[in-house]
Amino acid sequence: MKTTAPLLLLIEDDPQFRLLLRTTLESQDYRVLTAATGRDGLIEARNQRPNLLILDLGLPDIDGQDLIRRLRISSELPIIVLSARDQESDITQALDNGADDYLTKPFSTAELMSRIKALLRRVAKLPGGAQETFQVGELKIELTKRRVFVGEREVHLTPIEFRLLSVLVRNAGFVVTHRQLLEKVWGASYVEHSHYLRIYMGQLRHKIESDPARPRYLLTEAGVGYRLCEEEIQ
Repeated sequence: MKTTAPLLLLIEDDPQFRLLLRTTLESQDYRVLTAATGRDGLIEARNQRPNLLILDLGLPDIDGQDLIRRLRISSELPIIVLSARDQESDITQALDNGADDYLTKPFSTAELMSRIKALLRRVAKLPGGAQETFQVGELKIELTKRRVFVGEREVHLTPIEFRLLSVLVRNAGFVVTHRQLLEKVWGASYVEHSHYLRIYMGQLRHKIESDPARPRYLLTEAGVGYRLCEEEIQ
């Protein structure tokens, strides 16, 4: 295995599942660190500086939600949550706390590998996770110039519409929760005003989707938030 391969940290208390997942990840040429408790995981994260964290929420000493919050105080380490907790409230809380992605158990190996590759790719694009131009299908967004095109047609967005789309671009392929969008676009005092999102997302879809009722780019994750596709849905 190449020493330049991405280093993944797996925090999982089930020894059999931990071994199985470690073996699977190493077979895909990743380097893997493991920890069975939250405290050991925090030590590994701070000392070894992995490229990505895979986290089970049900740890014996620290609840995974609390661990995410602790990490986010001083770290932008990409986090994928693997958990048997499949309630919308658990998913939303983990994403609001700072997790980048969430998979419920059981899941397919192919799906996990796809999520890992997508997250590592997103982090590597440009320093700070930013990029000047995003394109998927006929949709092209120039962040620096603040211009949006659908095919050859330029689409004129309001400042709020563009800020909303920009947040989704910087997290393309991943769910951004209602709370995260409201805080980043309108401010912390608006996190309970979810009707703002429905209004502006509807306006955005009418401007950039050929069929707003069946969107190809701006997808709804029911009860959680919205996601901008990285690949066009046919």
